Amino acid sequence: MGKYIFRRLLLFIPTFLGASVLIFLILRVVPGDVALVVVGGTEEGAIVDQREYQRVREMLGLNERLPVQYLKWLKGVVTFEPGESVTLSRGVKVLQLVRERLPVTLQLGVYTLAITFAFAIPVGVFAAIYRDSWFDYVFRSVAIIGLAMPNFFVATMIILFLVLQFQWSPPIFYKQLWDQPGSHLSQMIWPALILSWGSSSILVRITRSSMLEVLRQDYIRTAEAKGLPNRIVLWRHALRNAMLPVMTIMGLQLAGVLNGSVIMETIFGLPGMGKLVLDSINIRDFAVTQFTVMLFVVVALVINLGVDLTYGMLDPRIRYD
Repeated sequence: MGKYIFRRLLLFIPTFLGASVLIFLILRVVPGDVALVVVGGTEEGAIVDQREYQRVREMLGLNERLPVQYLKWLKGVVTFEPGESVTLSRGVKVLQLVRERLPVTLQLGVYTLAITFAFAIPVGVFAAIYRDSWFDYVFRSVAIIGLAMPNFFVATMIILFLVLQFQWSPPIFYKQLWDQPGSHLSQMIWPALILSWGSSSILVRITRSSMLEVLRQDYIRTAEAKGLPNRIVLWRHALRNAMLPVMTIMGLQLAGVLNGSVIMETIFGLPGMGKLVLDSINIRDFAVTQFTVMLFVVVALVINLGVDLTYGMLDPRIRYD
């Protein structure tokens, strides 16, 4: 396994470099001039001091060739010195912004995944056991609706409903769990439920399909013929083998939580990494945007590696030679 992990870590390098090139080039071709934003505060019709404008461009390294700009930025990312924010929070180091926002996104991710796994896998298993029953039809319908409805639409409808029916809206200021647990949970529970609905919809269907396939295998019938209790056959033999395709989807859902956080944190006013990315894009803060997006890429790569290694734990027949 050590050699396998080493080879996968080596594959991180071209993937990381490819993603960094794409992120760097995309931000360079989008409309807007970050130096103009810094000097004039606007990008349309701004009358600015050309000397100051050129000074800012030189300070930000925008006068240099693109390969030079890229290599300097890549060095800052690798050495964890991505620089300072120039428009979003002028003079504040990017790492400081990440440290302040990352715990919020991690908490949202933990709540979302806890709800998703606690709901989706048991429901998928019981839907397979009681195939074509009312239980199966109800939760398959709920899963289809969850797949069809975008998260931002569900979030908007929920806020409108809560405001119109209960005169409740998300708190303006974020509260920590250890300071005000009630306010914290009231602000976190809705985005976590919305994200988990979409994630659970996929996991329920995959778990159900995988369990149905495993339950038809000969070794399951052999275990039942030997007189093993149903709970042992289902939870120890069937579920363990059915989890292999489920683990793949679970890995994608872990990465999907990061993507969903951009929308949910913006709608519900959560000061997390997702909102940081969106705010930095809107105000052309390249240093913040590039580093945070690359951080998302690294997290996705690590998650994929973790999922691959979990296969060997679930199925001893899998070897990494």
